[in-house]
Amino acid sequence: MKNNITVSAPGKLMLFGEHAVVYGLPCIVTAVDQRMWTNIIRTQKLTIKLAAPEVKIPKFEADINIPLKKVPQGAKFVFAAVKNFYKEYKVSSGLDIKTRSDFSSSFGFGSSSAVTVCVVKGLAEIFGIKISNKALFDICYKTILDVQGVGSGFDIAAAIWGGTLYFVGGGKKIAQISKENLPLTVGYTGVKADTTTLVKKVAELKKIKPKVVNSIFNLIVLIVEDAKKLLKKANCEELGRLANLNQGLLEALGISTFELSNLIYASRGAGAFGAKLSGAGGGDCMIAFAPPTKTSKIKKAIEKHGGTFLPVKTGAEGVRVEKINIKR
Repeated sequence: MKNNITVSAPGKLMLFGEHAVVYGLPCIVTAVDQRMWTNIIRTQKLTIKLAAPEVKIPKFEADINIPLKKVPQGAKFVFAAVKNFYKEYKVSSGLDIKTRSDFSSSFGFGSSSAVTVCVVKGLAEIFGIKISNKALFDICYKTILDVQGVGSGFDIAAAIWGGTLYFVGGGKKIAQISKENLPLTVGYTGVKADTTTLVKKVAELKKIKPKVVNSIFNLIVLIVEDAKKLLKKANCEELGRLANLNQGLLEALGISTFELSNLIYASRGAGAFGAKLSGAGGGDCMIAFAPPTKTSKIKKAIEKHGGTFLPVKTGAEGVRVEKINIKR
């Protein structure tokens, strides 16, 4: 057993399959090179002390058995992850946890999932428990559902396995497509999206118009399956065409916004083969498939239209134990 460990996990970008994945259908997600870092120190005092400045929690300390409803929103994933791990492996200890992120929690890169993965992996190291990626996924996925009530788990999978993954909702299938960096340009709208609200919005539409929404989901599945083949060949132009088709279907679900469309059309106009929103919609990020020679022009177009260019690389390494601890 160890008393002090630091773990990091990557953020993610959804490439194809948003919302359909919530209903057990496939998607394609990639890990990005900006990471969440978590340092865990085992303590004698039976409390959990958390410092998570990226979610505006400079310091919070509570008994390890505190009900989740009494925990601040930004700390819920950490506390729920600890509770689930302790229950699963019949262990207990006080903890001093500090987190640091390479990216803003506003970007929609999956910071909640990344920190959840870091905490569970770190606890396994602290207590000397060998944990498979699937067992790690199961505890983390339960944690996400405990906190937000909805979710498919693709962002958990990206944080654990890394690379670019073919993922079927709930973790029914997780397969790595590639570990290579993809020809993507990423823009942030400046608007923080509310994933839970957007998932519920689509669920309501599905209840009102089930045949129409299910038909849209079936078309999204066709796009995902085609993209899976093209990603293995790194066919940027054809991936761009699929991105445009996927974006049209997401707009039909009512989850795109003026800000997203502005950056998407600006990117296409600047030479991208195709562009779409990435994630739940309502804001956060968009992605453009384009050759590297077009990156500079697309970057300028994104910034001209009120967005922020995010210089990220995809296909990043999954969760890992770090040799250097976070400074306290």
